[in-house]
Amino acid sequence: MHMKIVVATHNEGKLVEIRRILEEDLGEDASGIELVSAGSLHLPDPVETGVTFQENALLKARDVASRTGLPAVADDSGIIVDVMGNAPGILSARWAGAHGHDKANNALLLAQIEDIPDAKRTARFRCAAALVVPDVEAGVDVTGVDNPREAADASAVAATGVSAGAAVIGRYAIKSETVEVGEMPGRIIHKPRGEHGFGYDPLFVPDDQPGRTSTEPDYEGEPLTSAEMTPAEKNAISHRGKALKALVPAIEALLKSAD
Repeated sequence: MHMKIVVATHNEGKLVEIRRILEEDLGEDASGIELVSAGSLHLPDPVETGVTFQENALLKARDVASRTGLPAVADDSGIIVDVMGNAPGILSARWAGAHGHDKANNALLLAQIEDIPDAKRTARFRCAAALVVPDVEAGVDVTGVDNPREAADASAVAATGVSAGAAVIGRYAIKSETVEVGEMPGRIIHKPRGEHGFGYDPLFVPDDQPGRTSTEPDYEGEPLTSAEMTPAEKNAISHRGKALKALVPAIEALLKSAD
């Protein structure tokens, strides 16, 4: 059984990480899944209006599933710094103002806690991962579309399972949705280290250190940052890894239902 699942992201690095995590946990079932990004389908980014990671993950997955008629996986994640009152939180990706500018976000965070001693630089990454399945059998809802040609075009575009980036006039209803949450506790160091990962990984030292194998120098015995860990090491303990692993039973059930 072959199934296409859209990952609601324009970040190809995140797509690679999600694919790697799911392949590890799905085993042989992973061969039946083709993961594609929303970016590769030229889908627009939905406005993230949620006030929690769970709400934003569901919002993104619902948008993609309803546009394409394909199951969608989305995640929303960020870093929570205790001394900052749990900020940046859901604003992590745009903390410095521009979405996805990692260096600017990291620099601002370091400046904001510059004088905070090590013992109080505790933090944690949190991730909510969602799986949303559209109700393809119900067809496309073109309610409110007055022009018959537009209604037909909407149905045709959605039926292909690819939106091609244009706003689809009709939308599929949602059949089911699942959301799971994972966390990775640790602390913020004083300057970035490591070349792997993305986001705040170079600033974050996880409490859990699964082995010492790294392509980076040992930094005189310092624990590794998330950006110094190998992908396998990071995925074994990461917030995203935990949330996606918890989502695996729902994905397996979806695969079985499609047989």
